Amino acid sequence: MAFQPIVNTTSWKIFAYEALVRGINNESAQQILSRISPANRYRFDQACRIRAVQLAARFGIQSSISINFMPNAVYRPENCIQTTLAAAKSYNFPVDRIIFEITENERVVDPAHLKEIIREYKRRGFRTAIDDFGAGYSGLNLLADIQTDLIKLDMALVRGIDQDRTRQTIVKAILRVCQELEIEPIAEGIETYEEFRFLQDLGVELFQGFYFARPAFESFAAMPPPLKCPVFV
Repeated sequence: MAFQPIVNTTSWKIFAYEALVRGINNESAQQILSRISPANRYRFDQACRIRAVQLAARFGIQSSISINFMPNAVYRPENCIQTTLAAAKSYNFPVDRIIFEITENERVVDPAHLKEIIREYKRRGFRTAIDDFGAGYSGLNLLADIQTDLIKLDMALVRGIDQDRTRQTIVKAILRVCQELEIEPIAEGIETYEEFRFLQDLGVELFQGFYFARPAFESFAAMPPPLKCPVFV
């Protein structure tokens, strides 16, 4: 696992760290996920959850952690969540600081089942998010059926948004929907000051991307808890 911070740019503190899958030889997430099949999907999903909680506790993370999960790997949410609960208890990591992101890597086979998963996770005290909103299988149809606590605006929507009127119009509409549904947006994939500032002016507070920090392993722990935007230092 590598960890990348999600920054609250109102308080300039770390809101959460996303736990990102990496290979033992630093293979990319895409390389690892390409090896996942129906036969090993459940074991992989459970192993990722446990490892993320274990490392978050080891590194002394005081903010939340965000873990991607595969909806099609969850056969019964009340049973499949037990290993996560056990890991949180074993490593003394609070459940209310765990966020589960619905990954965009696979099509949701049964939306009603996913709705039940989200309901059970919320009942257990976890927060939930839709990852890469606006790309792949994560779109308005999913949001119509499932309201999570957060949504992450896909990087394809925010790339160059300061100069792209079409993207500006689409993102403004999504943010209005978030406001109506009381869902907090996260802008991911931010690489420039101009992208960040345009979205901040629209009211977005939570950001993730290379502009703030790249994914890292143990070295991320050296980052001071209160952050400052480089342009303001």
